[in-house]
Order: sequence, then structure tokens, then C-alpha cells
Amino acid sequence: MNLEKLKTEVDKFASDRDWDQFHSVKNLSMALSVESSELLEIFQWMTEEESNLVKNNPAKLEKVEDEAADIFVYLLRLTGKLNIDLEKAVINKMKKNAEKYPVELSRGNSKKYDEL
Repeated sequence: MNLEKLKTEVDKFASDRDWDQFHSVKNLSMALSVESSELLEIFQWMTEEESNLVKNNPAKLEKVEDEAADIFVYLLRLTGKLNIDLEKAVINKMKKNAEKYPVELSRGNSKKYDEL
């Protein structure tokens, strides 16, 4: 995945439509939350088993793909506005998570780090 290429495409899309004026950090974070909620809505009344079978339902899967893309687009815009290197942020967060969730304590365990 080429994040810079995607960021450039997303930024151009917004720029071509003069949407940058609406894309404040506050508005982008709110839009990100809304799109996340739309993803949740797809699974809202499903059982665990039904949710795991969405991958076998092309119509449902397309809805999930669309919402995941919307979430990612807003995340790219938000991190771009804040000059956050998303790749670096993910790597740093995974290092922090590795410290909070050592394999020997967290393997097969769903407890939060402060309960391990």
C-alpha cells in the first residue's frame, strides 16, 4: 500500500471540490466517528456467527468495504491535517501495545492490559 499516493489522491479529490474549507480537524474527527458508526450499523443485529459470514455475502461485503474505505479516507485527511506520519504512528503504537500486552500474559486472553 502506498500511503502517500492514496493521500495525494484523497487530497486532490477534496481540493477539486473546494472541500478543504470544511475539513477542519474537528470536522474530520467527527466524520470519522460517523463513518465508524455506519460500519457498526451493518453488524448491529447480527450474531457473532452471522458477522463472521459477511465475507461470503457479496452485497454485505461491499457495504463493509465502502464504510472501511470512508473511514480510511477520513483518517488520511485527519492525519494529513495534523502532519502525522501514519505509518510511523502505527509502528510506534504496536511497540506500545507489545509492552502493554506481553505474549506470555495476553495470549488467548481478552483482558485489558491493566487486568493482566
